[in-house]
Order: sequence, then C-alpha cells, then structure tokens
Amino acid sequence: AVAAAAAAAAATAPGLTPRARAALIAAGAGAGGLGCYDDLAGSGGPRGFRGHLGALAAGELTTGTIKLAGIGATGLAASAVLGRTGAAGGSGRGAGGRIADLVINAGLIAGGANLINLFDLRPGRAAKVALAAGGLLAAGRAPGPQAAAAPMGAVAGLIGEDLGERAMLGDAGANAVGAMLGTAAAAGLPRPARLAVLALTAGLTAVSEKVSFTAVIERTPVLRRLDMLGRRPAAAAGGPVPDQPGPGRTAGQPAPGPAAGSEAGTGPGRSRSAARAGRAATAARRSDGEPTGPVPPVTADGRFPRRAGGDGPAGRGGPSAGAASA
Repeated sequence: AVAAAAAAAAATAPGLTPRARAALIAAGAGAGGLGCYDDLAGSGGPRGFRGHLGALAAGELTTGTIKLAGIGATGLAASAVLGRTGAAGGSGRGAGGRIADLVINAGLIAGGANLINLFDLRPGRAAKVALAAGGLLAAGRAPGPQAAAAPMGAVAGLIGEDLGERAMLGDAGANAVGAMLGTAAAAGLPRPARLAVLALTAGLTAVSEKVSFTAVIERTPVLRRLDMLGRRPAAAAGGPVPDQPGPGRTAGQPAPGPAAGSEAGTGPGRSRSAARAGRAATAARRSDGEPTGPVPPVTADGRFPRRAGGDGPAGRGGPSAGAASA
C-alpha cells in the first residue's frame, strides 16, 4: 500500500518535470515490486551482501540475490530516465559528466532502497529515518523537495499503524520509499552533495555487514529514546504474560515477579519498571477488547517475531505482514 500510494503521489504531484516524475514512478514501482517478491517468497536464509553472494557462489540463488540485482537494475533505469534534470543538471559537461551522473544517481537510488530497508527491524524505525531524510531533502533545490514529498506523504500515512504494530513497511514499502528518496536526492542535489550522500549510504551499508544498527541504537541513550518514541512498551521477555496460562499456573493467576533486587525476566538493557509497564500495556490492550488468547512470544530484546532477523541487506527473509500492508 505504501509503495502504491507513493507512486500515485508522484504521478499527481505538482512541480515535477516529466523526467523526474517518470523516474520516481519507475524507482518506486521497481523497488517496491522486488521487495514484495522477497516479502512473499523469501526463505529467511542468508542475509546481507556477503550471505547472498556466498550462497550464490555455492550454487544457491536466493530471493535476496534476485532482489539485489533487480534493485541495481532499477536504479540504473531510473537514473537513465531522470537524465540531467533539476539541480543535478549542468553539474558536468560532455559524455564524461553524463556517465558520472548516471552512475552516481543509480547508486543513490539503489543504495537508498537498501538502506531504508536496513532500518525496518522495529516498529516505526524505518519510517522515522525516511521522514528525517526526506526533511533534509525538502530543504534543497527544486525538484528535490517536490520529489521527496511523494514518499514522505505515504510514510506519514502509515507511521501511526507501524508504531502501533498493526502494520509495517516490509521490504515492499521500505525498498520503494528508499528508492524514491534516492531519486529525490539525485534530482535535487548538485554533484558534490550527491557524492557525499552516496558515500554515506555506501558506508552505512558496509558497516551493517559487521555491526548491528539495533545494538548501536540500544547502547546510545538519545538514539534509543528516538527509537522508542511513539512505540508501545514491549512485554517482559522470558516470562509468561500476565493473566496467561504458564508453567504451573492457571489462567487469571498473576505471573510471578522477580525477587526483590533481581533483574530476572526483564531482558538485556531493560529495567523492572519497563517490564511492568509492558505487562500493564498488554493487560490494557486486552481490556480494550483484543483477544485474550496466547500472546506471541517476544525475543530477548522485546521485539515480536515478525521483526526478527539481522540488520543485513535484502531484508529479514520470509513472508511478513508488510507484504500485504505495504
């Protein structure tokens, strides 16, 4: 839904040149379609460039490999459609300048598609990153702000549902939004700025092969606060949810709490008060009429299984709610 809404916004947004409009639609539709394919057909196997290329070397063609190649081709095609338009135009002369712009812009589009997807591991995280990136592009020269408005509007319409864990971008939505933001950068930034953005994108992607973004966010107080902004507290990891049957316990019996002075059951980096808040939020949701059957388990850091997976490119693998909702 996000990919379709962003493409529709690009088709009707005022202030875009015909080339910029066509490039936005091509980038969003291509990357979104490939992300949807990975959402629906992904097996949850190898992750990251290294994982997918390693599988390919061993004779296995993964859905992530197909998506990576397809998004690269999508970036090149959208870059060719975009040409030398807006602030990107006139930044170089002759065939050499045109080829340089083609390659740089293709890297921005494909890299943006992958980078936003790297953040889609917690509720609202990828949406926040996309809105922040779009806000920076909105301060640039035309047609960059107009191009960025299309994916930003689509993300703004979903972020409430994403934070509430009723929907998620998924690979389809995250890839489409990232590719369109990359197109906006290509259309609205001069070549030096585009090179800087491309270097940052490539650097973050390379770092993600070795470092978990989630671990960095959890260790950095300001990033963790921003990451949790608008999210509901997670239930305590490792113990039964309140009012749910558990080992040696019947329905309606309170879950045993940790002993005084103990951090047991709160999970890494989470306090007892956070665990209690999570249990209270779960009870409140049930009192609002949500089903009282077994609640899906959470992992050690409080996330739900649908967001499990590494931070590597090409997504978390396997079907997800995002295939239908994004």
